[in-house]
Amino acid sequence: MTALFLSVATAQNEGQYSHFMFNQLSYNPAYAGSQGALSLSLLYNNQWMGLDLQAPTPELEAGTTPTNYLASFDMPVTFLHGGIGFLFNSESIGYHKNTTINIDYAFRIYWGRGNLAAGVEANLYNFSFNTSNLIGIDDMTGDPTNPVGSSGDPSINGQDLSEFMVDFATGLYYQVPGEYYLSLSVKNLLASHSETLHYTNARTLYLMGGYEYAFPYNPSFKLKPSVMAKTANFSVFQAEAALLLDYESAFWGGLGYRLGDAFTFLAGVNWNFSNLNWLRIGVAYDLTTSKLGSFKSGRSFGSLEVFLNGTFRIIVPDRPPTVSRTTRFLL
Repeated sequence: MTALFLSVATAQNEGQYSHFMFNQLSYNPAYAGSQGALSLSLLYNNQWMGLDLQAPTPELEAGTTPTNYLASFDMPVTFLHGGIGFLFNSESIGYHKNTTINIDYAFRIYWGRGNLAAGVEANLYNFSFNTSNLIGIDDMTGDPTNPVGSSGDPSINGQDLSEFMVDFATGLYYQVPGEYYLSLSVKNLLASHSETLHYTNARTLYLMGGYEYAFPYNPSFKLKPSVMAKTANFSVFQAEAALLLDYESAFWGGLGYRLGDAFTFLAGVNWNFSNLNWLRIGVAYDLTTSKLGSFKSGRSFGSLEVFLNGTFRIIVPDRPPTVSRTTRFLL
């Protein structure tokens, strides 16, 4: 696959993660504080590994397939009647590099057998675009010894273009802990636009849900199905589902499918250091089923994702009562 011309993106969609059931803060700000503990997460995703992105000439770089580095934390805050969260994401796609910072707040109330949260999020984006490796189709000379002439396109100036943008998100989250959850959210409410990069954030709607089922005769085993559907500007739709089998909250594994894209294989372990502190490590491999991964030379042989999460419950001991001694004289 030879890239002769790369146009600037006209719309930016949100990233996709195979561990979507463990990475819900990326999709819904109302999730913040829902675990009732301080939660720290790290995630690495390398999509479409092995895809051959050839540069127009040997002297130029071909860019990168989608690669994400993500870090997040969230925790409940009693005096705010909910929770707060923070997320940092660095993403590289082709000649684009995107850095995102999300700041979340969720207001939570008890409702029925569970709790309901409404969340808001401020999104800070920095988009950069390296034009030094771009070659317009009108610059191709047709001469094998000198395939590229001087560019007449003012957009191809060999410089890094960069712009800072602000957007917002909102969502609702209902859960009955240990049983099920429902999530509805909208990202990029403002659909912020960059005139410099001709770049627009796609307004994206997410609907997500999950359930836990313990086997009646052996409750050590639990089935945990999860589903997610999303649409960008109601023009692009995608759905995925996963089914995990959990054993004593110590080991889990399962399968997933992303419509028109990949089959997913997931596995992980949980370490319980105490009743309050947990560490979860998960690995996911996506077997590409689209034309990008048709088992031919230069096509993708899959995607890899590694997920790490630590959960820490902080117990603040009750203050001992204050004892006052008073001497009283009775006359």
